[in-house]
Amino acid sequence: MGKIILTIGRQYGSGGREIGQKLASAFGINYYDKELMAEAAKSSGLSREFFEKADEKVASSLAYAYSVGFPYMGLFTPYADVLSNDGLFKFQSEAIRKIADKGSCVMVGRCADYILRDYPKCYSVFIHNTKENRIKRIMDAQHVTEEQAKELMIKTDKSRAAYYNYYTNKAWGVAASYDLSINVAVLGIDATVSFIKNFVEQKMTRPL
Repeated sequence: MGKIILTIGRQYGSGGREIGQKLASAFGINYYDKELMAEAAKSSGLSREFFEKADEKVASSLAYAYSVGFPYMGLFTPYADVLSNDGLFKFQSEAIRKIADKGSCVMVGRCADYILRDYPKCYSVFIHNTKENRIKRIMDAQHVTEEQAKELMIKTDKSRAAYYNYYTNKAWGVAASYDLSINVAVLGIDATVSFIKNFVEQKMTRPL
């Protein structure tokens, strides 16, 4: 089918990472998730640990800034943190483009859909799920209580939304921001993988 780049955004606990891995396997292409951070760190000359901590700080600052409202962000310290760390997003963007230039792949998170928006045959998917399913998956994966899982779910989604909305000027999780938005709860993990694979194959047979 030629080169294919598939980007995946996802709610925390939705199963997006598992779906991304299975899609990469189904297409026989590379999968990138945390590896994106390693590549960005390499491009920046910073250690991966330092880069990840700084990146988390940006996400937290953005989430806080959104909670108080952008018109007033200049009054708060987190706003300065956001501006001072825009360079991190630049390094990350460069790393993502380099990976995309190398060949076919699946990328999860990191605003990859926006960064690669002008790339031919790059398709964006957003994965969501029911709150009940997500909480159960988080409890199983993180070995936490139901209340802790709920708190993690809300906090992580808020950070992801703030990060995505700030850097892309689009709306995280809104169907219009992606080529395809799908609820895993309807079909289950494996059938969702098959559905997305078929969707991409159909898209690739059509002229751009």
